[in-house]
Amino acid sequence: MVAKRLLTKVFAIVTVPVLVLGPVATCDACFSIIVGKEASVDGHVIVAHNEDDGAPQVVNHHKVPRKNYAPGDKTKLRNGGQLDQVPQTWAYIWSEMPGMLFSDSYINEWGVSVTSDNCPSREDKPEITDGGIGYMLRALVAQRARTAREGVLTAGELIERFGYIDSGRTYVICDPDEGWLLCVVNGKHWLARRVADDEVAMVANTYTIRDVDISDSKNVLACDDIIEYAKARGWYDRQEDGPFDFAAVYANPGSAVHPSNLNRQRSGLNYVTAEPIGLGAELPFSVVPRYKVSAATLMQVLRHDNRDKAGSSSADSEEGICRICSGATQTSFVAQLRRGMPPDIGIVYWATLARPRTSVYIPFHFGILDFPTGYRSISKRPSMDFFSGKVSVPFKADPREAFWTFSNFGDKIDGASADMADRVRSRAEQIERRAFAAQKPFEEAACRSYAEDKAAAAQLLTNFSHGIYLSCLETMQRIISDMAEAE
Repeated sequence: MVAKRLLTKVFAIVTVPVLVLGPVATCDACFSIIVGKEASVDGHVIVAHNEDDGAPQVVNHHKVPRKNYAPGDKTKLRNGGQLDQVPQTWAYIWSEMPGMLFSDSYINEWGVSVTSDNCPSREDKPEITDGGIGYMLRALVAQRARTAREGVLTAGELIERFGYIDSGRTYVICDPDEGWLLCVVNGKHWLARRVADDEVAMVANTYTIRDVDISDSKNVLACDDIIEYAKARGWYDRQEDGPFDFAAVYANPGSAVHPSNLNRQRSGLNYVTAEPIGLGAELPFSVVPRYKVSAATLMQVLRHDNRDKAGSSSADSEEGICRICSGATQTSFVAQLRRGMPPDIGIVYWATLARPRTSVYIPFHFGILDFPTGYRSISKRPSMDFFSGKVSVPFKADPREAFWTFSNFGDKIDGASADMADRVRSRAEQIERRAFAAQKPFEEAACRSYAEDKAAAAQLLTNFSHGIYLSCLETMQRIISDMAEAE
């Protein structure tokens, strides 16, 4: 009864308008954040990500259960390769973008999360076997790994066996205790570095791992020939270049110095650093934050654009920085990966659909029975005509079509006045503040329920998320009605 009363109260307090910011000059690219466990208010790792991809797109969400396999079963890769299936794959949450090879994100039942940023490499002679691996890499990590380190090693083995089919990428692989950045190069080369427990790291579409000690196996993992291969290609000479700098050696030179990548990473880091990182300064792999970082802080970072100067230096204003949240952001998430309670309750996936500046981070505990029905739409990438037809029509909040409802709302709000955007923003921050305030007592009640009846607890967690989702739909409808009356 306590849990039921609390749930009702939460539903009531979240029925307020959602956060928006007005349109500005765009820089479309993904952005990722890892917060070490000692840098986090939770005492465990937090991971966050904006997934940017040009329209037309659609985002689906699934809760996939554990699956068992018979001896001799195989897993087939997209381009023809195959490998032995494991006896059992883990349950996981899957953020799916149909038709996109490198845009999905996962969190499994152990709190192992996988997402990525495109980071082009300089490799032009990749070695590929049996068609290589790309799309399936992150899914296999989510299905098989119980820790982030195990996930990095699993990915590394697959890359060395098959070869990576794209230019390059940084995979963000985390669990409650460790956060890793895995830099993959076209072909069979890779290197990963652990984010220090008391630090925060951010990635904006170019490799960020610089000087590393390859022998430091606690914090660095890599293929055996990562340095020797670079020497053989003429990319690295220790006498001329000094200590091995992975990004300097392997990154595509244009991506490494692109203003969008540098400015977005710097702007994000400036939200948490003690001293602002100015223009022209070398960007660090990670920083010690000036305060313990919360999930709410990361939501603010992921919503950053040129109108929001909280994370910007005065030099940024003069430069005209690129925003972190863009019109191409199709989904955004902040994941709390916490121990000290059942994983079904401790793992919380706060997710938006469409760009976060016009959306709400809705919490989904891992133990939900499933996402609302509206979180699954068509299973293929839509045509531009279909996408435009869904987004540009008069707004109607439809619980059966979450992605299209949030995308349509974003389209309408991006065209609204700055005053309207600012008013909506202040109310939206109130939604999330109240949701965070309700989180602890709700989870305490859920833990008590879980100890007595796991099925009842799962239904409670599901109702919590579904109720907030329906409240957000009502709020969006009210905002659009208010806008129409004001015209």
